[in-house]
Amino acid sequence: MSTTKIAKKLKSLPTSPGVYIFKNDAEVILYVGKATSLKDRVSSYFQSRSGYARPIEMFMDQVADIEVRKTETVLEAYILEQELIKNWQPKFNVDGKDDKSFSYVAITKEDFPRILFLRKREIDQDSEIKSKFSKIYGPYISKKNIEIALKILRKIFPYHSKVQKTEKGCLDFQIGLCPGPYAGAISKDDYAKNIRGIKMILAGKKKGLIAKMKKEMSDLSEKQEFEKAGKVRNAIFALQYIRDIALVSYSMKHETYNKNANTKSFRIEGYDISNISGRSSVGSMVVFDNSQGEMVANKSQYRKFKIKTVEGANDTASMAEILGRRFGNNWPRPDLIILDGGQGHLTAVRRVLKNFHLEIPLLAVAKGPKRKKLDRYAFGSVPEISDEIIERVRDEAHRFAITYHKKLRGKSFME
Repeated sequence: MSTTKIAKKLKSLPTSPGVYIFKNDAEVILYVGKATSLKDRVSSYFQSRSGYARPIEMFMDQVADIEVRKTETVLEAYILEQELIKNWQPKFNVDGKDDKSFSYVAITKEDFPRILFLRKREIDQDSEIKSKFSKIYGPYISKKNIEIALKILRKIFPYHSKVQKTEKGCLDFQIGLCPGPYAGAISKDDYAKNIRGIKMILAGKKKGLIAKMKKEMSDLSEKQEFEKAGKVRNAIFALQYIRDIALVSYSMKHETYNKNANTKSFRIEGYDISNISGRSSVGSMVVFDNSQGEMVANKSQYRKFKIKTVEGANDTASMAEILGRRFGNNWPRPDLIILDGGQGHLTAVRRVLKNFHLEIPLLAVAKGPKRKKLDRYAFGSVPEISDEIIERVRDEAHRFAITYHKKLRGKSFME
């Protein structure tokens, strides 16, 4: 693939999560990798750099073709990446790797199966391994990544993890990560469904799993078992919108180009509108990122906007205006946008992003009718993020907008 063709290919890449595959001119697969944004990640390989950290970077001149496979979430991208590496054994994925350090996920043979992590050497040294486990998945190059993946899945499909066959004093049971099989809180059949769900995800069969769950939900509704049907419905929703910021953050932390390179941080932008009866209307943009190791405000990146094209108290149109102006500038791209508003704000900003041909997860948050909790409206693959951070971003955007509004209002009064 010529330089011109590569440049054209890079422009056409999607910004969604997925897997990228580098091939040489003989169609031999050189390298497989995952990405939170295929466009950003693959493009990074073709930027000039002063040093190399990854083996593939030293041989980019061998890359003649690029194939990508989109996924809905980073979690699925990671599982697909590991499966392709296992099947194809690409040269630059396996060179220098000791396969005995690879990790595996094993399902125990018990009435209420547990999920364990094993190393290759443990499997090789145990002659009775097949009698202990019903299924072993892997290999996985990064134990940390698969641990994070299982942590995400366990929130959707809880399972018992202790050797002890009791829930007495079990914190996991108290916080809902263990369904309590030995406390009689879940039947053997329902527990088996949870394990089956995890197996199907690890096998890359999410679509088939969701189809099974939808049928189960329909059957339960027909039997008027609405509480069980509701739980299945919630699990389906969670699977369709897996929020995997932990996996995103860990992946980004370890996707550095050399030891002196700046690690790409996870960037959240928060927006709010402030006015009084449509007068002195302003908008705010605040930024939180984890460039310092934790998710905190980055005030050097804040921006404020005086509303120019909207008359009166139309917060939705004002929000669309400031987002349009924001993306008219060459500022760092956010990984998540949080809006102080409801469904109308979300719809308006979706139109703005579409006009700019952008796919960025959106989360609109507003106080509910009783003002005790936030109502959420999401679009895209919104990553897993704590309520605390969401409220901090929203409150900071509100504070920054109010401060600017008061300044303009005071100036207008003096004039």
